[in-house]
Amino acid sequence: MNAIDPAIHIAAANIRLDGVTKSYGAMTVIPKLDVEFRAGEFTVVLGPSGCGKSTLMQMIAGLERVSGGKIIIGDQEVQDLEPRERGCAMVFQNYALYPHMTAFDNIAYSLKIAGLSKAERRVRVDIVAKMLGLTDYLDRKPGQLSGGQRQRVAIGRAIVREPAVLLFDEPLSNLDAQLRHDTRIELAELHRRIGATTVFVTHDQVEAMTLADRILILNKGEIEQYDTPKAIYHKPASIFVAKFIGSPPMNILAVSGDGAVLRLSDGQAIAECHLKGDFQLGIRPEDVVLDKSSTATALRAHVRYREDLGSHSILAADLSGTVVRLTTPFGSPPPDSNVLLLSCPPQRLHLFDAVTGKAIDGAFSARKKDRK
Repeated sequence: MNAIDPAIHIAAANIRLDGVTKSYGAMTVIPKLDVEFRAGEFTVVLGPSGCGKSTLMQMIAGLERVSGGKIIIGDQEVQDLEPRERGCAMVFQNYALYPHMTAFDNIAYSLKIAGLSKAERRVRVDIVAKMLGLTDYLDRKPGQLSGGQRQRVAIGRAIVREPAVLLFDEPLSNLDAQLRHDTRIELAELHRRIGATTVFVTHDQVEAMTLADRILILNKGEIEQYDTPKAIYHKPASIFVAKFIGSPPMNILAVSGDGAVLRLSDGQAIAECHLKGDFQLGIRPEDVVLDKSSTATALRAHVRYREDLGSHSILAADLSGTVVRLTTPFGSPPPDSNVLLLSCPPQRLHLFDAVTGKAIDGAFSARKKDRK
């Protein structure tokens, strides 16, 4: 461990947003928002384009003023402070490096502005460069570096300041698929090492699931769910979350309950349930089971198409007028006909309110404890 690692560990601070709002004239981008990001955690803010996630990030950094509410970092209110006074460092989507400066000078620039001596700047930049695998590239200018190397320079420029908070605004979106994968691993290892409070904005669910300690899912500026990746995947709080997380996304079916069973629109019974009324039923593609025993309770579906993806195959079938996707091991024999018999284990089912889209707990008595 070097001198920078424990310094960042010590500096790590929690971030609390109390009633924060953001409006542009008559347009409200973020309604009243209350949330806390825990010190030392890697939090991913996830959501579709236009949901307010980058605006939220910029308000924390001080690049956007709040319209109302408080932002508290550690024990200090910062909503009225300038960005340089907040103890945050930000990594942007476009890197924002000075093209006429070398990698060394880009990383060291904030230290120079802060008045550190040339010798101290050299020591700290060398530590960060070694941490990020940039030692051999410090004399190069950004135009002489690959996209991944430029991204690491931007990260180095952020962490060399030993910030209390690290902010990432979609930093991997400009990288190709392989480089995104490699950089995700580097970011995860870096966070485990330095333990900075990290807030990472993305629209990519893979980045969220692989990097986050906890995920904050935004929809039109409001919180849909804030929990661990495992909880969000296995117990989504709403249809929005259920369909946003997972590839393919969760299957959603319209059902009605008579107090004993839930039925599809064509009358097929799909599960026992004590509730009455109209609902939306969810099940993930990997949880749909091909019923090879042809039991009387099996659901009849008709194959639409099949995708072979190397590691597995995805079957799309018409079930009661809705396309349902299920995954099967790659190389498994295709169905003997275009008719599939399916079953849906009750412990894998999710029930949602038909109007609000919110999850309904306790609908299936057979739900296993590990999915609660």
